[in-house]
Amino acid sequence: MTHNLIAETITLTAHGGDEIEAYLARPTDVDRVGSIVVIHHMPGYDDETKEICRNFAAHGYNALMPNLYSREAPGASPDDAAAVARAQGGVPDDRLVGDVEAAMKHLTSLPTSNAKVASIGYCSGGRQSFLAGCRLPLDAVIDCYGAFVTADSPPERPFLMKAVVGEVANLSGPLLGLFGADDQFPSPEQVEELRAALTDAHKEFEFHVYEGAGHAFFWVERPSYRAETAKEAWEEIFTFLARTLA
Repeated sequence: MTHNLIAETITLTAHGGDEIEAYLARPTDVDRVGSIVVIHHMPGYDDETKEICRNFAAHGYNALMPNLYSREAPGASPDDAAAVARAQGGVPDDRLVGDVEAAMKHLTSLPTSNAKVASIGYCSGGRQSFLAGCRLPLDAVIDCYGAFVTADSPPERPFLMKAVVGEVANLSGPLLGLFGADDQFPSPEQVEELRAALTDAHKEFEFHVYEGAGHAFFWVERPSYRAETAKEAWEEIFTFLARTLA
């Protein structure tokens, strides 16, 4: 079933009391539904990720994406804002967690909320979704090819990201991991390291590793896009959410 929806830009009171931009998409023909915080990839708060929010709403979920670069470059294009954020060292982990927490609170305040919230993130956002799940009471966590979960970013990267797998014991909800077998960030070996850490911590999780897919296989504007893989992965996402956010 495809739901009617409304999508709009809102102002979110986020970490530290800062007012930041956020994109909210929600179905208009539902009673009580689950919600999802969408964490954008490193290239920023762009049209492609807004379309992901609308897709969640069309499938019956409230979806909210905070603009993680609002403070560094308010009003800038996604490319320019991402460049400024990289130059300033990226998004601090504590601030990211605070912004996700603010998004959770906004979502649960909606009259159609059933009080259950998941997070999803892509690329750097996949790492951030995992981190949020370790520090916040999320009901479900989705990591789409999140780099630097089990290993620090190499020194040649534009800014340092520290591994967060050490917080795995605090993971609050079931985890869905979606990865490309040809990816190097994370590599297949790093995916297996994360699998082992989750197993050792007795966490509920499921991984799907897609042959013939590399990094950013969801991103329709890049050569890395894999239509069939993305279709299969979306099906896994909605199956997972139907179980965890019902």
